[in-house]
Amino acid sequence: MEILSDDIQADLAAAHARTRRKAARLRVEADGVSHLILRMDTSGFVIAADHDPMLRGLVDIFDGSRHRYQCLIVASRLNDGEVAYDFKRLTAATDTPAPDFVQDLGKGLAQITSQG
Repeated sequence: MEILSDDIQADLAAAHARTRRKAARLRVEADGVSHLILRMDTSGFVIAADHDPMLRGLVDIFDGSRHRYQCLIVASRLNDGEVAYDFKRLTAATDTPAPDFVQDLGKGLAQITSQG
């Protein structure tokens, strides 16, 4: 078995990272800046460390243009050009109010009519 030179291994790793970025649909958005998510599971996600994205706190996760999750995160580790983040809270985003939210616009409102 042949051993690849360090230069070739670095080139292969860079090509692999580019391929993963192109295939990624999920992205995390914080403070108006988006970063592609390379991998995600129930405990957290991983993004590229290209632009020093040390995220923290409340962020949103999108699948394309669809808002999927709102989560509270902390950076956990930096390894091989990637930053891993752990979820402290992961909540699915919905387009509807919570099931216990009641909004009855017909009750308690006075109707104003003009008398002439």
